[in-house]
Amino acid sequence: MTEILEQTDGCIFDYGGTLDTGGHHWGRVIWHAYERQRVPVGEPLFREAYVHAERELGRNPIIQPDYTFRQTLSAKLRIEMEYIAAHNEGFAPALWHDAVLADLYAAVRAETARSRRVLDAIKAERPLALVSNFYGNIATVLAEFGLEGIFDSIVESAVVGVRKPDPRIFTLGVEALGMEAGRVAVVGDSYDKDIVPARLAGCRTVWMRGESWTGTDPADTSAADAVIGSLDELL
Repeated sequence: MTEILEQTDGCIFDYGGTLDTGGHHWGRVIWHAYERQRVPVGEPLFREAYVHAERELGRNPIIQPDYTFRQTLSAKLRIEMEYIAAHNEGFAPALWHDAVLADLYAAVRAETARSRRVLDAIKAERPLALVSNFYGNIATVLAEFGLEGIFDSIVESAVVGVRKPDPRIFTLGVEALGMEAGRVAVVGDSYDKDIVPARLAGCRTVWMRGESWTGTDPADTSAADAVIGSLDELL
């Protein structure tokens, strides 16, 4: 185990962008799928569409508790592509939706399988919790990817009514583990939404640094106790 894990008794993981994309921001992951499938849209318009879809899913109860990740991702892509079509004459979402969905879903299945192997090894030595900004269907998604039963506690924003970057959501995770915050390590991909608030909650922090939405690192990264490029580095 890494030094940070050896100094702690429990571990909190983020889900989206950490366990399912290898530390890469979901916006970048989707954009690269658009590139691979040669979707005829420029990156600036895609970025607008991505932000629009995130806001729509946050404002409206589109995602239901029984939605699989495939259904969730399909809904997100549909909203994105409808936005692109409204701002790009001649763009036909039906021509691209299924190809991008299949591309992304295969990649997530492979990444979550890799994450499972690391999580199993860590769980053998300490309790684990999941703290995630999600839509109320995280239990369905975990089961879909064979990650059910790994986490001793799950704190999901849509359920508890607190969202990252509010440090209180990490405090809830710490309380669920029944430990002191300083004895808990938080692993997440977002410096601003995972690492900074986890540090404010009193936890130790491991930043899983991948491709970010902005393409640049924060000017100050001192809230991270450790930086890794993949989950394998935790072992």
